[in-house]
Amino acid sequence: MTTAVDAPARSLRPLAGVLAATAVSLTGTRVSAIALPWFVLATTGSATMTGLVAFAEMAPYVLVKALTGPLVDRLGPRVVSWTTDAVSAVAAGLVPLLHAQGLLPFGVLLAVVAVIGAMRGPGDLAKSVMVPEAADHARVPMERATGLSGVTERLASTVGPAIGGGLVAVIGPMAGLVVNAATFALGSLVIAFALPRGMGRSAAPTASGAQGASAEAEPAGYWRMFREGFTFLRSEPLLLTVIVMIGITNLLDAGFMTVLTPVWARESGNGPAAIGLTASAFGVTAVVGSLTAAAVAHRLPRRTVFFAGFLLAGAPRYLVLAFDAPLWVVLTVFAVGGLGSGFLNPILGAVLFERVPRPLLGRVHALSDSLAWAGIPLGGVLAGAAVALVGLIPTLLAGGVLYFATTSLAGLRPEWREMDRLRGRPDSAVEPRPERAPARS
Repeated sequence: MTTAVDAPARSLRPLAGVLAATAVSLTGTRVSAIALPWFVLATTGSATMTGLVAFAEMAPYVLVKALTGPLVDRLGPRVVSWTTDAVSAVAAGLVPLLHAQGLLPFGVLLAVVAVIGAMRGPGDLAKSVMVPEAADHARVPMERATGLSGVTERLASTVGPAIGGGLVAVIGPMAGLVVNAATFALGSLVIAFALPRGMGRSAAPTASGAQGASAEAEPAGYWRMFREGFTFLRSEPLLLTVIVMIGITNLLDAGFMTVLTPVWARESGNGPAAIGLTASAFGVTAVVGSLTAAAVAHRLPRRTVFFAGFLLAGAPRYLVLAFDAPLWVVLTVFAVGGLGSGFLNPILGAVLFERVPRPLLGRVHALSDSLAWAGIPLGGVLAGAAVALVGLIPTLLAGGVLYFATTSLAGLRPEWREMDRLRGRPDSAVEPRPERAPARS
């Protein structure tokens, strides 16, 4: 029996370290998300080519992330995080360097962006996988830990676009890409040196399948580990339903952010600063929503809050741009949407971490994220093609209608009731569970 003397002391350092590294790297990514599309749009004038750059980054992101789940479980997320961030820093720094030397044709830009995407995937995965372990050290409820993670993401989504929009408007897009490289480097240093020794150690099972087997036991092979994650995910109807819904909304959001908003900013005459303003308006209130979720989400009905959040955060953004509303109206709609969106990721993160055994977390998280993000590489391409074919306003209207249908009709599925059935169940992710759907309390 474990006594109070045996229990490890509470420590906030691991959670603070993971959140700090996440904040730094995501801020740079959000700066780049403003600077890079504007650079391509300004130099080529093509919405289609802007969409291709988004595809070049996100396709490797999704593919590599899906395949590196077993490696994160085998090597440990801490090692994966700092090494991939270091490579991303080098690749991101090459873009302004090559551009300054006149050595950045469009094909080379696509290749460098693909490397950044391939490294970001496992890097983001590794940071996310460390959240439950950090929550254990801090002894906080999972909703609170994922809520704080959501706050971090939303702060980055607020500060990053504001910095990016300002840099692009005043100095030019290359300055934003320099910032991106610097933040990747800083995030790598935080993970490598600030996290306590032993944080993010490997959780990979041995070939015998028994946790805690002797050190001499042979580790399970890569494909066996991959198959175990896939088998578990296939046994979870709620997670599969979430993946389908989020996959569609991610596709729509990708096109909206990388193509539709920049094209709207140019055609409306508001310029690149408006991109940063809309993203910041959304992000500021999303921080408020995430902070509220961190404080009270464990007391609220998850399903009701989840779909209410999507109702505010989804279709209204498309419609307000389509109707060519004044900028202050646009900012108001984005702010209301951000407030609703702040509750989404804390709820989704808590559900995932509760349902997945800790030793399988890297694999299942990688697969679920990659499937949910599978449409993102196509989002910019499809949005760019739609704008070229029918124009901006019809594309915005169609996107808004599809968003509303997806986030409303999905709620009729019976699997969503499982969100609230886990309320009050002990965190079974601390101990491994059989590879089938867990028993419901």
